[in-house]
This record gives sequence, structure tokens and C-alpha cells, in this order.
Amino acid sequence: MQSLSRDETFKLVFDHVYPIIYRITHRITGREDVAEELCQEAFIRYYERVETFPDRDQAKYWLIRVAKNLALNSAKRSGRERTAYERALHEPAVPSRSGEDLVIREEAAHQVQRALEQLPPKLKAVLVLKEYGELNYKEIGSILGITEGNVKVRVFRARERLQAILKENGYEG
Repeated sequence: MQSLSRDETFKLVFDHVYPIIYRITHRITGREDVAEELCQEAFIRYYERVETFPDRDQAKYWLIRVAKNLALNSAKRSGRERTAYERALHEPAVPSRSGEDLVIREEAAHQVQRALEQLPPKLKAVLVLKEYGELNYKEIGSILGITEGNVKVRVFRARERLQAILKENGYEG
């Protein structure tokens, strides 16, 4: 069996993992441009140590963990920046929208995003990895360093908490 070069290994992992970490970072940050930047940052870090991973699964789990942490840090930073900006203007920044269907969809997405932001980090992480990363419980456990059973419990609690937050905020979608 022929061994792959560093660049070939990188490309294989990139092609397989990029869509997963993009969905995760986009859901956490709520912004396409930021998600793309965070994915690039995660892959730059991966490229610097591509030879240290024994197989593609280990690289995948490591990349997901790095991207998730980058996204959570970015979201925290963004939240603090948004709060400071809104205080300075004394009004929240609201993007303009057009089209009734687009407005309804965007509002639903914003409601869910706001509710996600209210979840504790441990619950938010498992829910984003499960729902938007489309990972199974075993993979999430490997990424977070917890048991598969613990992942299932956290996903269940996260879904319950998210539903309660949405209900408290009057969202009936």
C-alpha cells in the first residue's frame, strides 16, 4: 500500500471535514464570512501538524474540536462587540429585509440562533455538533472527551432547554 504525501493527506481530510466544520462554525457564529474564516484558521492549524495524526478520523475529531472552540470564542467576542455597539448607539442593529417569506424564515432562524446563544456552552456544543455537524453520538463523545451516554443526555437536555427558551420567547414555530 502506497503512503500518501502530506498534501494528499491534507486534501483528503479537507474535502471530507470542511463541510462539517463549516456547518458547525456557521451555526455557532450565525455568519457565513466568519464561518469561512474560522474554517480556514482550523485548517491552517491542521496543516502545521498534519503528520501528527495517526489516521483521518483522529484528524477529523481534532479539526471539529478546534473549529468548535474557535467559533465559540468568536461568538463570545462578537456578542461583547455587539453589546458595546448597541450601547453606543442606544439601539440594536437590525438588518433590513424584503419579502414576506424571507422575513419569516430569517426571523425563525434568528429566534433559534438567539435561543442557541442562551444555552450553556456544554449543551450548545453537543447540540451544534449533533444537529449541524451531523455527527453521531460516538463521534461527538470522541471530540468532547466524554462518554457516548453523556453525549445522549446532553443532547436531550439541550433540546429540552432550547425548546423551553423558544417557548419563553413566544416562538411558536
